[in-house]
Amino acid sequence: MNAPVAKSYKDLIVWQKGIDLSVLVYELTEGFPNEERYALTSQMRRAVVSIPSNIAEGRCRSTKKDFCHFLHIALGSAAELETQIEIAKRISKTAKLSYGAVESLLTEVMKMLYSLISKLEART
Repeated sequence: MNAPVAKSYKDLIVWQKGIDLSVLVYELTEGFPNEERYALTSQMRRAVVSIPSNIAEGRCRSTKKDFCHFLHIALGSAAELETQIEIAKRISKTAKLSYGAVESLLTEVMKMLYSLISKLEART
């Protein structure tokens, strides 16, 4: 029996987890100092929002090749976020914040993106 096909990008678990990750990053960055508002906070928020946004855009495109392209962009944004989290963990004013939940969910989303890309590329 085949797995049910996602009718909408909203049905994709990776998109749903991307939304959850976005909320977590917004909540995490609320704890950043004001001087980071236009620097690291802004960068992290843009990167995390890009993940589910590109999944959605790619899913609404007409070909698997296009979908794959946007999944790669989402994966790039996830790597960007991963890098920014590492930087935030090394800055004294943000080092003491709790990054565990964000890092765990980010790892899960990245694994799901890799898997989805691999499956789509194998079919094309």
